[in-house]
Order: sequence, then structure tokens, then C-alpha cells
Amino acid sequence: MSLLTTPLDALHRELGAKMVPFAGYDMPVQYPTGIIKEHLQTRREAGLFDVSHMGQVIIEGAATAAMLESLVPVDIEGLGENRQTYALFTNEQGGVLDDLIITRWGPERFFLVVNAACKAQDIQHLRDNLSGQALTVLEEQALLALQGPAAREVMKDLCPAAAELVFMQGCPAVIDGADVYITCSGYTGEDGFEISVPNSAAEGLARRILGYEQVAPIGLGARDSLRLEAGLCLYGHDLSTEIDPVQAGLLWSISKS
Repeated sequence: MSLLTTPLDALHRELGAKMVPFAGYDMPVQYPTGIIKEHLQTRREAGLFDVSHMGQVIIEGAATAAMLESLVPVDIEGLGENRQTYALFTNEQGGVLDDLIITRWGPERFFLVVNAACKAQDIQHLRDNLSGQALTVLEEQALLALQGPAAREVMKDLCPAAAELVFMQGCPAVIDGADVYITCSGYTGEDGFEISVPNSAAEGLARRILGYEQVAPIGLGARDSLRLEAGLCLYGHDLSTEIDPVQAGLLWSISKS
């Protein structure tokens, strides 16, 4: 079975990335500088990650918040517009099916980002529980993550409005003529942003970001070491259907309401 590629595949190869199979995709595990230097680069300045293999989904329609609340132990009804929350799909025994990020885009319109390895099963899980809502998989959108202490300085030049975002907040924006959605979030423990961008504009945006002297390309290897150092859970390792949120140390992710 042939591997899928992201819109940045040619750029990764141009930059000398070592490509490996991951969640059905051909992905960069590291660049010539190596994982340790990439890890330290992200901690000291900023790194750009291609996370386009993740699933991006829009769900909208009457009672969407209530439907989502039936699937995750999180207060979705009280989530403000352009605000995000970490969430967990759980089974009937409380085991974790996957973790995800949910962003409210409107009164009954939500943007979800799910893990690549669980993307197909998550989308099917959502479809199985729809009660009249519309589900759209954003197959023509890439996802870039700009992470590190210098990320906000870069964003001030790239998109000043987005540089004002606080953690777990998002906003629509236009960069170089492309409609994007930017959130202040990430998977490294550092300040940073994730940018949902049309596939057609992804390479141009990535090249522009890499043009800043504070930014270097970072692969999956350092992404994993960074999340380990920050104590962030990874599905399939720290989370599974045999592990519930309490056992995983994620009691904070369960809403009291």
C-alpha cells in the first residue's frame, strides 16, 4: 500500500529530511541537523512542524454542542466562540478512544483536530453519533505548527492580530492572500501557534516562515521528545481503550459541569 503525502512533501525532501512511514503518511522524522538539535532549537527559538497528517473536521447544525458533549467528558456548551478545549473520546467503560482539540467557530459550528493514527476511526465515531448535523472533513487543508519562545515574535510580523491570541484561543486571518485559521496551541509545551491553511498555499507559507532566522524545520522525532519532556500524553502510548482519563493523569480534562 502506497503512503500518503502532505502538501509539504517536496519541501521536506528539498531540505534533506529523513522520511519514514507514520500513520499511513510519508513524514519527516528529522532533518540533517538531527533530533537533539531540533529539540533544542524549539526550546530556545522556534521550530516549524508539518502536522498536515492530522484530521481536520467541521461539525455544524442544531444541537451540535449537545452531541459532542455526549462523546467527550467536557463542557462544550460553555465554550466561548474562537475558544478551544482539549477533549477525549471515551468508550462505555471510560477507556480513551483518542484525544482531540475542539474549537467553537459559531453557535453550533465546531472545528475538530484529531490524531492521524486514529483519524478514520474518529471520523466514523462522529458519523455514527450524528443526529442531523453536517460533518465535513477538510481534506484540502494543511496544518502547520510554529512552536517555541520566538514563535510570537515571528507571528507579530506574519499576522499581527494572531500574535495577540492567548493560549487555546483562535482567529480567522488572511496571510499572503490565503484564508487561514490560527490557534494559540501546540504539542511541545512551548508558546506557539497552529495554522490551518489551504493545501495550495501551504508550501508558500512554510517557506515564508522558514525564512525567519529564528525558525528551523523540525521533524517527528523531536516532536515526540518535546512532548515527552513536557509530560504530554500520546495516544497508543499513554492513552488507550484500556486506560481511562484518571489513570492517565488527565483528571483536569474532565469538566465539573
